[in-house]
Amino acid sequence: MKITVAGTGYVGLSLSVLLSQDNEVTALDIVPEKVDLINNKISPIVDDYISEYLKEKNLQLKATVDYKKALGNAEYVIVSTPTNYDPEKNYFDTSSVDDILEKTTSLNPNAVIIIKSTIPVGYTEKARVKFNNENIIFAPEFLREGKALYDNLYPSRIIVGEKSKRAEVFANLLKKAALKEEIPVLYVSSSEAESIKLFSNTYLAMRVAFFNELDTYAEVRGLDSRQIIDGVGLDPRIGNHYNNPSFGYGGYCLPKDTKQLLANFEDVPNNIIRSIVDSNVTRKDFISDQITRLNPRSVGIYRLTMKANSDNFRQSSIQGIIKRLSDKNIKVTIYEPTLKNETFLGLPVMNSLEEFKANNDVIVANRMSSELLDIENKVYTRDLYTRD
Repeated sequence: MKITVAGTGYVGLSLSVLLSQDNEVTALDIVPEKVDLINNKISPIVDDYISEYLKEKNLQLKATVDYKKALGNAEYVIVSTPTNYDPEKNYFDTSSVDDILEKTTSLNPNAVIIIKSTIPVGYTEKARVKFNNENIIFAPEFLREGKALYDNLYPSRIIVGEKSKRAEVFANLLKKAALKEEIPVLYVSSSEAESIKLFSNTYLAMRVAFFNELDTYAEVRGLDSRQIIDGVGLDPRIGNHYNNPSFGYGGYCLPKDTKQLLANFEDVPNNIIRSIVDSNVTRKDFISDQITRLNPRSVGIYRLTMKANSDNFRQSSIQGIIKRLSDKNIKVTIYEPTLKNETFLGLPVMNSLEEFKANNDVIVANRMSSELLDIENKVYTRDLYTRD
């Protein structure tokens, strides 16, 4: 099968590597540096499995910036370009997806297009009309940053937004490339598939928000948050997972997906969805207030990334804390080894960890690290389990 994957982020690159085990895959991107890295078998993102497979597996994978060459003769085109929530329009900015749909329809109208980017409910049906192309299908992805290829090799489920032979062909491509034996597969309408994606991520955000509010309660009341969470988690209906307090949910998906789902609820009665979005703001306000109560002369922000073993700090919750502390005129410096810039959000970035630790009287860490154990007494974190 000749497959083109547009976009080489976590979703696109993991799918490119996965499917190139058995198919001819072309990875399309607009950044020449990423293309060069992939062609030299080096992962441009932090993901152990992707790095290992690029280096050690005999993959039929090539990367290019030439969209005409990439899209022109593909049988399947997978769209995994970034989409962002636009607060002014109260909707997703799907321009990058629109661009690939338009180009593919023009160059290769017989190609089956699989959208993997997160999109609003109803987008696929409208896109089929807009581009006069019935070959557009939505298939949601459920991947963790830093574990994207692993989650494709051992998927929790495969969902395709069409009930057809070509949908089965695509699902079977994913199943064949995976290592997991029994994989649930569900074929639904495009709008139902879009809803599954948004509701899944909003539920995860709700769970993050719930345990963060539990942690807020415990901190205000002087209680042991970990003991409460451990006790709550012993109920098998709740479980001891996805329950580690943080400064708020962030990353590629949860902030924009929750806001997008809320936008889709505009004329539908709701209370919970609005509360999930609002709770993330409340949590960041609380965390910044708690740090301020320590009366710090200078605050050091340890890492901008969302979690360990990740290089992503897109929409990371710590950025909300940084902005709030800056608004309070507190001196803030940042330690982020993956950042080449000397400043971030107008604040100095330090390269020396030892200097960073010595020059700040409070160190703020969304996730604790062994690198900070020697100054643990001046670290502010709500991380209880050093995971998630």
